[in-house]
Amino acid sequence: MNYQYSAEFAREMDEKDSLSHFRDRFLFPKVDGKDAIYLCGNSLGLQPKSAKDYIAKELSNWAEMAVDGHFHGEDAWMFAKQKSKPALAEIVGAHEHEVVAMNNLSVNLHLLMVSFYQPTKERYKIIVEAGAFPSDQYMLETQVKFHGLDPEAAIVELNPRKGEHTLRTEDILAEIRNQGDSLAMVNMAGLQYYTGQVFDMQAITAAAHEVGAYAGFDLAHAVGNAPLSLHDWDVDFATWCSYKYMNSGPGNVSGVFIHERFAERPDMNRFAGWWGHDQEQRFKMEKGFVPMHGADGWQLSNSDIIGLAVHQASLDIFQEAGITNLRRKSEQLTAYLAYLIEEISGNSGVLEIITPKNPVERGCQLSLHIHRGGKAVFDEWYKHGVVGDWRNPNVIRLAPTPLYNSFLDVFRFAQILEQSLKKFA
Repeated sequence: MNYQYSAEFAREMDEKDSLSHFRDRFLFPKVDGKDAIYLCGNSLGLQPKSAKDYIAKELSNWAEMAVDGHFHGEDAWMFAKQKSKPALAEIVGAHEHEVVAMNNLSVNLHLLMVSFYQPTKERYKIIVEAGAFPSDQYMLETQVKFHGLDPEAAIVELNPRKGEHTLRTEDILAEIRNQGDSLAMVNMAGLQYYTGQVFDMQAITAAAHEVGAYAGFDLAHAVGNAPLSLHDWDVDFATWCSYKYMNSGPGNVSGVFIHERFAERPDMNRFAGWWGHDQEQRFKMEKGFVPMHGADGWQLSNSDIIGLAVHQASLDIFQEAGITNLRRKSEQLTAYLAYLIEEISGNSGVLEIITPKNPVERGCQLSLHIHRGGKAVFDEWYKHGVVGDWRNPNVIRLAPTPLYNSFLDVFRFAQILEQSLKKFA
């Protein structure tokens, strides 16, 4: 596509956009009394206007039925998690029995490690990308220590080649084969939070399986953003949060994917809870854990009904918009942002896009390396209404999110970028 740095072009693109009306379904924050140019969906998605109605419905059920709300009414709470399964399965590319909304992301990472990290004297190593999100680093470090192992010896961190910002798939696969029989697990992000790189999860999973290791992914920045086909890619397990691109509110419910081949493994090591116990036997209140079929068998606790209501408000919008349609717009919107940044910054030496250029290797996030000006560049943009995300030591992340961002948003940011470069060039 031949992009243009003009308001007319941006408006024309918005007029052609079949998803543009979804923008009106969300609430935008304000900077100095005006709607922000919100490019921070990679940290916290916007609130759907419908969220209040979804919450109000559950409050009404609670008021009118109290404890009977667990078993009666259109959305009996005992089955609340079932409602989210069709959308979650579509978004991550899975069967409905392979997904469930539960807990929070770091909790789920730990729970999944209980099942999938069973180190032996010979096979104990874990491969992860260097600079993984801190919660993942802490999780891996403490899980390894829990098994009496040294994190320095057990955790293999993959760094980009000298002078490069992102990992090459060939280098990831080579290290998996190099570790061979000593490798217990590959546990990487699906989309690296700092650089915005989408990893080739299918190739990584295949390589891990070739050497007898499991492959799992933290999809916090990938879910609702990058294309996912977890079942067909043969991924063993994955987990994600719902408050970034999934627009379900700060700290809201996580979700897990567990491949169906583990559904018939009731003997598989896990931490059990009442809500993961066989639904037909649950209220017999007897000893002896019998897991539910599929991912449901990893549940622990009763559902957060209010949290699931907000989650469903967003998931219903996703299903209406269609994940394929969203991806198509995302590629165009992100490419337009990249074009404008390169067109305007030119040889100024202030900005460098470190996210891969290939659309297959990125979602809607672009990470900008700030070579001059530091956080002052970010602060300058915010003064003019741009809400992005600063990450130490010198990266600004911008995420033009297809559900609610427009081409005109991107154009308006470009105008602010051009103005700011006069200060920092």
